[in-house]
Amino acid sequence: MTTEFIHNDFLLHSESARTLFHQYAKQMPIYDYHCHLSPAEIAQDKQFENLAQVWLYGDHYKWRAMRTNGVSEPFCTGDKSDEEKFKKWAATVPATLRNPLYHWSHMELKRYFGIDTLLNPDTARSIYNNCSEQLRTPEFSARNLMRKMNVKVVCTTDDPLDSLQHHIKIAEEGFEIKVLPTWRPDKAMAAENSDELNRWIDKLSEITGMTLDSYEAYLQAIKKRHDHFHQVGCRISDHGLETAYAQEYTDSEINAIFKKIRAGSELSLTEQLQFKSAMMVDFALMDHEKNWTQQLHFGPIRSNNTRLFKQIGPDTGFDSMGDFEIALPLSKFLDKLDVQNKLPRTILYNINPKDNEVFATMLGNFQDGSIPGKMQHGSGWWFLDQKDGMTQQINALSNLGLLSRFVGMLTDSRSFLSYPRHEYFRRILCNILGNDVINGELPNDMNLLGKMVQDISFNNAKNYFGIEVI
Repeated sequence: MTTEFIHNDFLLHSESARTLFHQYAKQMPIYDYHCHLSPAEIAQDKQFENLAQVWLYGDHYKWRAMRTNGVSEPFCTGDKSDEEKFKKWAATVPATLRNPLYHWSHMELKRYFGIDTLLNPDTARSIYNNCSEQLRTPEFSARNLMRKMNVKVVCTTDDPLDSLQHHIKIAEEGFEIKVLPTWRPDKAMAAENSDELNRWIDKLSEITGMTLDSYEAYLQAIKKRHDHFHQVGCRISDHGLETAYAQEYTDSEINAIFKKIRAGSELSLTEQLQFKSAMMVDFALMDHEKNWTQQLHFGPIRSNNTRLFKQIGPDTGFDSMGDFEIALPLSKFLDKLDVQNKLPRTILYNINPKDNEVFATMLGNFQDGSIPGKMQHGSGWWFLDQKDGMTQQINALSNLGLLSRFVGMLTDSRSFLSYPRHEYFRRILCNILGNDVINGELPNDMNLLGKMVQDISFNNAKNYFGIEVI
């Protein structure tokens, strides 16, 4: 059975929406300022052997759906063959109706492989063979998959200890798509586990050749790595946090806490929060000094399932929304930097939709007129990067800030097949604006609205991050 499910006007329910998408949004390039693509796979221009490799490996969204559909772990993260895993995914797809995975999967089949057929157990074999055959051709290498989607900039997610050798290789080879690192120093402040943190500090000491016996020395070593990232082109940091950290502390207290860490002593909860609070301030000061943008991702509870975490590790689909207190500590954290006039450009992402309006209003407190949209409410993230979540984020930002200054969508994915999420976002945005035109809430001026759509799709990010784009 074939279908035109993903047709030209998918999700576009008015003439205005269709005009905005087809004439303004569709042709805009992609600025993917936050993702989890592998720099090594880009550097080697990886050729995937089959559809399961590029579609199912590392995709915890799909694994969660498969488990919910009664698929056992060997077919998700286990040792079953790629084709066996794909068949289980194909059998799950019809059960994902009204889940964004149903939209994404069929958009990806169409955009990359030209397939309009609905994926189900009956069509699984032909789709798997068709796509796998295409993937084994040079036109479907990792770099060409990015070219196919008109990607201009990719910012990966990288630990400060990373050598960045793959980013350096990519740049030296003259790949026209910029592939830049993003500074992700979560492990540097993970004071809840002194043993793991000490192992990270020991590696930092080895890499930098520095003796790290004081907090001041620790910061100097981290700054050395920060400098290295800057030299390789990094202009963005990223932090995965439960909530904002704004515990009161003194320099002497942080020095004493660091010595306890190096002695292998476990810290009290208050000491952990003090250490995290100090580090977040120091990270932000480094970013401000180099004119970077800091991204703060707030709110998940990670690795909830202890049994399966021990069995298959983190980032495998056992994380969920948290409901942490955020408003007051976030205000204190941002204000601590702003009173020094050292608050960097900042993007705030919430994983719980209850925080949309909190974030949108908080950002307005720290807009200072230095650049348009200095403080950004990040796009619908993780559990919210679907139609309803994106719509709520767009509406909150529209009502309480300036949608026109929004830096738009990101991929936040480990898969080279995830770039249609940008198209998905653009269709949703154009449909919202089109409905407003129908309702008389926006002028029927396609040039005015079209410019905003193009800015949100690409131009705002290009101007905001200050990374040269070819």
